Parts: sequence; C-alpha cells; structure tokens
Amino acid sequence: MTDMSDIRREYQLGELHRKQLADSPHTQFDHWFQQSVNSDLIKDPTAMTLSTVSPDGYPTGRTVLLKGHDEAGFRFFTNFTSDKAEDINFNANVSLLFAWLPLERQIIISGTAYQLTREENEAYFHSRPRASQLAAWSSFQSAMAQDRSELDLRFDALSREFEGKEVPCPEFWGGYCIEAHSLEFWQGRSERLHDRFRYTRTENGWHLARYNP
Repeated sequence: MTDMSDIRREYQLGELHRKQLADSPHTQFDHWFQQSVNSDLIKDPTAMTLSTVSPDGYPTGRTVLLKGHDEAGFRFFTNFTSDKAEDINFNANVSLLFAWLPLERQIIISGTAYQLTREENEAYFHSRPRASQLAAWSSFQSAMAQDRSELDLRFDALSREFEGKEVPCPEFWGGYCIEAHSLEFWQGRSERLHDRFRYTRTENGWHLARYNP
C-alpha cells in the first residue's frame, strides 16, 4: 500500500501580491477564470464543488457546473427535488470551491443561494442540447433507482413523447444564484507558504486582506 504521507510536491508556478488584485472580487474572478479557460491544463474550468448542510447537520460537497457569473453572483442549475436543493431550502448558506490545481490555484466562495426566476430558468433550459433537456425530465435526481435500465427506459419514452415538439422546461428544474459574502483567492507557493487573499463584503464595499496560509 502506498504511504500517503510521502506524497508531496512543491508549488512553484506563481505568486500572488496585493498589487496584482482587482478592487472587485468579481473582476478578479473573471480574470482568473479566463486564464483557466485559456489554459490547456484545465479541462473543466466551470467545475466547482458546491457544499451544503442538510437539515440533520451533515455537510455534503458535490461537483456542479458554473453557468453564469456577474456582480449578482454565481449561477448553476439543478433539479429542485435533489438533495442539494433540499439542503438549500433548509439552509441557504453555501460554499463554492474552484480547484484549478494544475495552475496551483483555488477560489473559495461563501454566500447565500436564491432561486432564479422562471423566465431565467426557461431561457437557459432552451439553450441546452435537446438530449440534456430530455435528461432533466428523465432523472428523478437523488431518488433511489433499481437499476440503470429504469433511467434509460424513461429517457427513451420521453424521446418518443416529445419527438417533433419543443421540450418544455420542467417546473421541478431550475437555477440558483449564489450571492457572495466572501471570496478567497489562493495561489500555491513553495515551502507551503501559500498566498491567500480574501475579499469580504462590508457595508462600505469589499474589504481585501492577506491571510496566513
């Protein structure tokens, strides 16, 4: 068995200094995001870990895809009957993690989730590939399934039902926006002396400070 305690490497790709950071965390996010998109090292730049807390107090993290970002927040879409949606209904405070590890970077976002409007949900739903639209109807997300064929049969049946028709956006499917309270930008450095800067929302705007690694 591999000794995990011996697995280590140095982080030496970059540095992060106050003068490099934008006044707005959203501007800084867009800058780093574009660099991740342009990098051949990052295959899924929109992948982010969404962490929620269940009504019985257990935290859960799972990967979802970022589908929009602006000053209002960070948007993703899901089934409203899923575990993540039920957690958000109970406690809207969530965390997002972008782990762009090949670039030795992370962004941690803490904020509050709220549902998007029906108009926003429908606009995004109809921009998706048709197969993805059918999949939204087919999957009873987070519900127990007997086997794979159960899911495949529903997908095939819905494909026939909506053949030649527009697939409507389900009432049980839609998006959330995460309004950020804090955004932390992490750049790996050698000797584990990483650079960490955190933007925190205040009544007077964003406060930016360096934190120890």
